[in-house]
Amino acid sequence: MRGLAGKRIVVCGGASGIGAATAERLVEEGAKVVVGDIDEAGAEETVKQITASGGTAVAVPFDLADEPSVRALFERAMAEFGGVDGLYNVGADLSVETLDADSDVVAMDPAIWRRTLEVNLIGYALTCRTAIPLLLEQGGGAIVNTSSGAANAAEPVRAAYAASKAGVNTLTRHIATRWGKKGIRCNGVAPGLVLSRTALSRLSEDFQELALQMTRSPRLGRPADLAAIVAFLLSDDAEWVNGQTWAIDGGGTLRD
Repeated sequence: MRGLAGKRIVVCGGASGIGAATAERLVEEGAKVVVGDIDEAGAEETVKQITASGGTAVAVPFDLADEPSVRALFERAMAEFGGVDGLYNVGADLSVETLDADSDVVAMDPAIWRRTLEVNLIGYALTCRTAIPLLLEQGGGAIVNTSSGAANAAEPVRAAYAASKAGVNTLTRHIATRWGKKGIRCNGVAPGLVLSRTALSRLSEDFQELALQMTRSPRLGRPADLAAIVAFLLSDDAEWVNGQTWAIDGGGTLRD
């Protein structure tokens, strides 16, 4: 893959699952990675795996919902690597307390909406706001945001989560439109059901089988599937891809 060697990438949400797999893939391609996450122990474990293989990475505890914490994350990236060339946003509040309480709009708890939007959408806006001036200093760079098929699926529940991801799609297009001519690319990935350790611990086999029936692939997703696509979108090989959100879901979603 062209154009990742030596690049300095901030992964916001790299403690486990897709984020950890992406951090590892980026380092395999020659990048240096800052692994930020509210789960400090998980971020440290990701970095431990990377450095054990000879890669360069640093773990930084941070909270997407806390503006000073976001600033501190990028300050640490600058201190460690002297610049930032790319950003991958993958963090979200998927806790039982938040996601399982995300009902339909009639039964909504406004606190759940506020928390969901604060982390999943406003948090992404904060990291992008902080990263964009740093990318411009380098003459451009790439941002990838994690969306979800929920943005278009029109589920009977998870209304706040779906709204937050639809907002991520809009944020992605905005950044590509506003700064694309200045060398900044911003794209999104919308994962289908990815069997991370967290997903495997929470989803029944019956649910997994139902999800598989709804795809056009012989298997469900793996974190490495997303890692490969995100690495591509952050690389110079994707220099003519901008403002797009790709469904990475085994063919579960078909769109022109």
